[in-house]
Amino acid sequence: MNKTIRRASVFCLLLVLALLVRVTWVQAYQGQALADDQNNRRNLIGKYENPLGNIIVGGSAVTGSTKTGGRDFQYKRTYTDGPLYGPITGYSSQAYGSSMLEGVYKDVLNGSDPRLKSIMDTLTNKRADPGNVLTTIDSAVQKAGYDALQGKQGSAVAIDPATGEILAIVNNPSFDPGRITGATDEAAWKELNADEGRAMENVALRKPQAPGSTFKLVTLAAAIENGLVTNIDTPTSIPGDYTIPGTRTKLPSEAGDAACHNVSPRTALKLSCNNVFAEFAHTLGQDKMRAMAEKFGFNTVQKIPVEARPASKYPSKKMSVDQVAQSGIGQFDVQATPLQMAMVAAAIENGGKLVSPYEVSEVTDSNGNVLESFKDPKSEQVMSARTASMIQDAMITVATEGGGKNALVQGAEVGAKTGTAQRGVNNSISPLAWFTSYGKLNGKQIVVAVVIDRSDTDRSEIGGGKLAAPVAQKMMEAWLKK
Repeated sequence: MNKTIRRASVFCLLLVLALLVRVTWVQAYQGQALADDQNNRRNLIGKYENPLGNIIVGGSAVTGSTKTGGRDFQYKRTYTDGPLYGPITGYSSQAYGSSMLEGVYKDVLNGSDPRLKSIMDTLTNKRADPGNVLTTIDSAVQKAGYDALQGKQGSAVAIDPATGEILAIVNNPSFDPGRITGATDEAAWKELNADEGRAMENVALRKPQAPGSTFKLVTLAAAIENGLVTNIDTPTSIPGDYTIPGTRTKLPSEAGDAACHNVSPRTALKLSCNNVFAEFAHTLGQDKMRAMAEKFGFNTVQKIPVEARPASKYPSKKMSVDQVAQSGIGQFDVQATPLQMAMVAAAIENGGKLVSPYEVSEVTDSNGNVLESFKDPKSEQVMSARTASMIQDAMITVATEGGGKNALVQGAEVGAKTGTAQRGVNNSISPLAWFTSYGKLNGKQIVVAVVIDRSDTDRSEIGGGKLAAPVAQKMMEAWLKK
């Protein structure tokens, strides 16, 4: 064998060895990574080759699966009362992925979660039977909120303050996730994403907005906790003719300057006197106001387990004295979701203890064995029981004598706070109507927060007590009278 042939043979041998090394590397080390890659079409097909697990409300599945008759995607997701439960389930689409609980628990629901696999499944690499997600949602409260929001654009959240269980998450407009579950639902997807995707926007969890006067509950809590208020029936000496600190701008109250002159905190909450709460915030200062807001959950992304992102906000950047005063009435850069304002009411109703809210009680395998349980959530004493009791007392006055009368439930103790939040330059956009409340009856309790974004009501009639309170009333009644 001459030298040229020998060199060529050695080179070819090295190429074969290199190829063998590469094949071994790909199969032994990279094989699983490639198999698990989200762009691997086999994985997507595998998710829909069998029926999916279900999301459960009150013991009944609100999701399902149906045969497609197709070759690749043999099953697709179906929904019972899709628009009603859309803010909770989200969607599971062969073409557009998944959202909300469908997204958080997609591996459990399609059987790919390793916790679902038996020893035989692991040995054969077989996809396990899918698991289920059990929610805390109460179907009666959810339906009451959904029905009450018809004809309005808004959102609502209801929580059991003692346990942290979320009883309802309602949006209107909502959407039917069943319209976009297949691989060829492009027209429906485009329709739902029109108008900046408003139909699929989860306002209840993911759209912080100015909370208006409902934030005065936070301001009052800060005032009591910091010793600025020691008795809710003592006059405050704050003039009704009030000028925003650092400016020459008058701050009016809907009840009028005379009605809000030198009033007590109880009366100030009942009449929603801006002068009193703006002055409280000004006196306390930004740091103490922010500290109280953050105890209630502001500036923190809530995981329920869906992430309520972006977080409700109390400004951390340095504010001027006039901005701090405006923050005390839920304006300037203060922003909150219905979930957040329900958390505020929950801590007040629950003796100052805030139990972390959650919408999933358990995640199970196909046999009902619990993989995850959320029934023992974290809780924190965010204010004293005395402070909470004082605010409850004032909220009862709002409900029985003030703007919260439309939320009263026969036989129940109800406390409330109304809110109307300005929007746009010079209040150019129709204001938001807010309402947050709690109800107690026969050992049961519930808190509700509602925001109405748009309605057919004349602008002069927009207010939390008129538009949002009836929604809260229906939801509280559905729970307390169940």
